[in-house]
Amino acid sequence: MKPRQSARHGELFTSWQREVWPRHQRLTAGGSDAAISNHSMLYTACTTTAILGFASACWIFAAHEMEGMNRGVATQLGAFGFYISVWVAMMAAMMLPGAIPAILRRRDTTARLLTATVFAATYITVWAMVGVAVYVLYEPHGTMAAGVVTIAAGVYELTPIKRHFRDRCRDCVRSGMVFGLDCVGSSMGLMAMLIVLGVMNVIWMAIIAVVVVAQKLLPARFIIDVPLALAIIGLGVVILADPSSIAGLVPHTAHMPMMKGR
Repeated sequence: MKPRQSARHGELFTSWQREVWPRHQRLTAGGSDAAISNHSMLYTACTTTAILGFASACWIFAAHEMEGMNRGVATQLGAFGFYISVWVAMMAAMMLPGAIPAILRRRDTTARLLTATVFAATYITVWAMVGVAVYVLYEPHGTMAAGVVTIAAGVYELTPIKRHFRDRCRDCVRSGMVFGLDCVGSSMGLMAMLIVLGVMNVIWMAIIAVVVVAQKLLPARFIIDVPLALAIIGLGVVILADPSSIAGLVPHTAHMPMMKGR
């Protein structure tokens, strides 16, 4: 009888230790549960505001720098220093808002502001490396290439690979690098579409950004994702059939503005 009672007491103590000890640690650290909750809410609000503010500043910078640079399929990237500064601003503007939940979850895991900052910086660094690859591989191209890549981007939206990376973007928060690679896998079709339609086009940048953020924040839904993919495929077909119907895709050489000195 006594051994059973001792075992039961041990189980009760272990259960009490799991439930109470974390709270005891917090109290000895100098704060009540309510105070810690308020601090967490304040941190979340401040972090979200800071990220959105920084992303807004990047939108303004990118739009200013890209003014007059868009020539659709004939767009040139300019000098590397100019291009990479604009690309990083573009990625921060487009990608950081959708990464807010992941950044906040990372902060909750480590309880340190520094790791959240490093997470965000590493995440953007991954997209910067993508930008370097784009600079190396990119060339002005024709409308046929734009149409084919756009159709491929729409098809990619329906693949299991896309769903796999999209799910990881929403669920897996290991590091900024892993999160960035997963999000590159999720958004590569959309970003390829942006590049071929007009890498310096602010309107396409905004449209792609809305889709990217929505896909990071919302779970996959057949009723939304399939029509979106079909719309992208339809856009590609229109580009192949009548590229002049897409505003800004084909430059008007007769009135082509001079390139800005970069």
